[in-house]
This record gives sequence, C-alpha cells and structure tokens, in this order.
Amino acid sequence: MRARRLRTAGNGASAIAMSASFPRPSAIPAFLRSLVFAASLLAAVPSSAAEAILYTDVTLIDGTGAPARPGQDLLIEGERIVAVGAHGSLGERARTARAVPLPGRFVIPGLIDSHVHLATPPNRARAEAILRRQLYGGVAAVRDMADDLRAVGELARASLVGEMAAPDIYYAALMAGPPFFADPRVLAVTQGFAPGTAPWMQAIDAKTDLRLAVALARGTAATAIKIYADLPAERVVAITAEAHRQKLMIWAHSAVFPARPAQVIEAGADVVSHVCYLAYEAQPVMLAAYEDRTPVDEALLAPKGDDPVVARLYRTMRKQGTILDATGSLFVKFEAERKADPGKKPLRCSGARTIALTQQAWRAGIPISTGTDFVNPAGDPWPAVHAELLYLARDVGMSPLAVIHSATLVGARAAGQDRDMGSIEVGKLANLVVLRADPLADIGNIGSIEMTVKRGREYRRADYVVPTAAELGDDD
Repeated sequence: MRARRLRTAGNGASAIAMSASFPRPSAIPAFLRSLVFAASLLAAVPSSAAEAILYTDVTLIDGTGAPARPGQDLLIEGERIVAVGAHGSLGERARTARAVPLPGRFVIPGLIDSHVHLATPPNRARAEAILRRQLYGGVAAVRDMADDLRAVGELARASLVGEMAAPDIYYAALMAGPPFFADPRVLAVTQGFAPGTAPWMQAIDAKTDLRLAVALARGTAATAIKIYADLPAERVVAITAEAHRQKLMIWAHSAVFPARPAQVIEAGADVVSHVCYLAYEAQPVMLAAYEDRTPVDEALLAPKGDDPVVARLYRTMRKQGTILDATGSLFVKFEAERKADPGKKPLRCSGARTIALTQQAWRAGIPISTGTDFVNPAGDPWPAVHAELLYLARDVGMSPLAVIHSATLVGARAAGQDRDMGSIEVGKLANLVVLRADPLADIGNIGSIEMTVKRGREYRRADYVVPTAAELGDDD
C-alpha cells in the first residue's frame, strides 16, 4: 500500500531528515529554522526510566480484524508493548512488572480520529480541551487536516512529551489554487504572512516551483500535503508526484474542483476525504471552483444499489490502496440539524446518499478510516469520533470488529504511522483502551471506557475533567 511505502517519521523527524538538495538555510524563514531546531531537540529527548506494567486476563481485540482472544496478558515496558500471551504465560520478565489485573475487561488499540482541525484560528485553551476529551475518550492519535501549524506543532510537541493530556498529532500542510486564499479561514491561520505564502498554506499555480514549495511544507514537520481546492488535474498530479518524491503523503479532498474525483484518485492520493464529494464524478459538468457550493445532483446517481460511476472510482482506489476518510457522521449530523433549522445552508450531499456511498465503499473492499471534521459541544462527554464509529456500525452496517479495525489500524495507515500504532502487537506503542463492556456485542460499549493508555501512560476515565463551555466556545 502506498501509505506504507511513504510512511514518514512524523512530527519532527521528517523535518531533520531533509536532504542537502533542499533550499539553503537563508532561503527558509527564520521561524521555520527554529521549528527544525526544536524538532531536532525533541528527537533527542531521553525517555524516562521504562516502567514495566503487566495487564492481565483481558479479552484482547487487537485491531487487525482478527477475532477477540480471551484470557490474554499484555506486558508493557516504557512506551512499547514487549509481550502478549495467554494469561500466566509470560514468565519471569512479567513477574517483576507492576501487575494490573483486568478480568472481565476488553482491550482494544487506541482510537484514531483521521480528520480534525485544532487551530483555525489558534486557541490554545480550546485545543487543549478538545484534545483532553479525545484522549480520555480513547483517542490515541489524530490527523490534523490543515490549520496554523505554528500552533499545531507546539501542541504536537507538548502531547508527545507528556506536558498535556492529548493524543499524538500528525498534521498536513495545505496547498490550493489562488482563489481559495480569499477564504477568511486562511487569514485566521496565516497571520504575519500574505495569503498563500505561509509554508503551511501555499497558493499553487503553473509558475510555482513545486520542489521548493514541498520542501518548505516539509520543513514544518508535516506528515503530508493536503490538496484542498481550486486546482486542475495536472497540478494535482504534479503536487502528488513531488510530495511523494520528498517522502510526504498526500491527503486530499476527494474532489478538488475543478479536478474530478477520478483525477484526484488516479494522481495517487494516499487518503481522500469526504465520501460525499465522490458523487461529483457523476456530474456531466464539474464545478469549476470549490467556492461553488452547488450540492451533488443525486438524481444522476443510481437510486438503489451500487452506482456504476462510483464503482469505477472504488475499483481504482482498491487497486492503489487508497484510504477513504469518509466523515459520514458529519453529513448525517448536519442534515438533521438543518431539518430543525431550515435556514442553515445545505451540505453537498444528503445524509442518506452519504450512507449509501459509504456502504458501497465497504462492499467494494475500500479501507475506511474514522474521521470526523466536527467538534462536539461542551455538554457531550465523548469525542466526535465515537459518532463516526456508531455511523459505520449502525448506519453503514459494518460489523463492530470491522469498525474497530477502521478506527485503529486503518487510521494508523491513514496517518502513515502503522509501524508504530493501530494494533496491539509486540514492538508497537502501548496505545490501549480498557473497556468494561464488550464492544463486539454493541459498538456503543465504546463508551464504557475505564482507562486509556497512550505511550505507556495511564489516563483513567475517573480522572477526566470535562471541558467547559468557556473552554470550547461555539466556533466549530
């Protein structure tokens, strides 16, 4: 799979691995040189003494899609899983560890939300509240899909070294055509730069030196380039090729306007977001710009069963190993809100069509990650990714085992981090969720969290501090 081949070291390591062919230091903004220096320091931070912890007698759901295994022990040393085996079988090494008996509990890998926004605009208190709810809600990692990376980079560092309760953060630098940079969100995340010139949010046209543009994006310690909007197919192809050459992933909207979904997929995007946008492939005339919010003409799609146009997209995605970041619960949620408030602007697809497109993707064998692209209000005790799990199980019809696979190992692949997380295997990070009830009996039991373990650190649900309305605000 392409996402495996192009896996980066993630926040920090990618920045200090830049080759000598990249721009000379004087060509890189001073703040970026500081980011790279900080990243190198972070990579050199020694870990604390590795505590050995033995979690015993659990039912293990390892995230690979394999059946649950009752009566298992897990041995953790520091940040890593060092042994997994039948209860009582791990020998002398386990006898010296701190034992945590967990009979009757179910353990799954840490969840991954593959579509969040943490800094549009930057608001540290709000971001920390969102991240705290995610971690205590079982989320061990997130993909930040383009924000002010000055703020996101600091959040990622603070999370990584344990200065705050938060998932690991892997993030993208955005590229789009010049028309997008009139969007007020751009001004909110690039203060101090002319629109389209910040290394994490660049306007791309036919004259752009893509080698330099991608190098500057990589210098932010991004894991990926997000191809967002207002780009023709030939530019999507060129950005994708250069990003892959420089070992960055491509996370793209599934339609980039005017680039069609088929063109985005054929260009080689590693992950495409928003299943709804795939339906634009059936439109005889593609929208010329992202700013045109004309919804999909759903009458052009098959009224029942698999749509043949979308089926062609899915065949290509399956062949190339493209991951679908469906964000389906977003469309279902906001359609329900619009019915209650008809004054709200329509989204690009109905909830029913979004469900049908996701069902077709699942039948076609497309790997689906669990991205959200929205934040729950302060009164909700759980992170938004729980809604996406429920959407995949109850609306789309995936089995709970398949949903857990999507929320863990597929999410890790989407973030380019599957060598280190996404499943409970020896050598991987100790990212675990301990549940009191069986999620395979009912995916709603994801809300029975007793404890999240991230990089070997325990975060007990009983210690969770609920975000306040003042922290979260009302800006989603």
